[in-house]
Amino acid sequence: MLELRPNCECCDRDLPGDSPDALICSFECTFCSACAAQHFSSGCPNCGGQLSPRPTRVGRALHNNPASTQRVHKAHPACA
Repeated sequence: MLELRPNCECCDRDLPGDSPDALICSFECTFCSACAAQHFSSGCPNCGGQLSPRPTRVGRALHNNPASTQRVHKAHPACA
């Protein structure tokens, strides 16, 4: 099951589990679409992998399996 990290690693914007604006790589590094487009057009800055839309979890599924509350915010040079 995906962790559904709650924020963008770059700008720290909230990305709840039902947000259609989240992008992830295969390691679940999470970015908002604006940061991905502006800073990381070549892929994930952590692993170089492809950033793809993160599936959303809604309704009862989100209630029964909530998103992570552990925020990840990294000092990527492109985000400064």
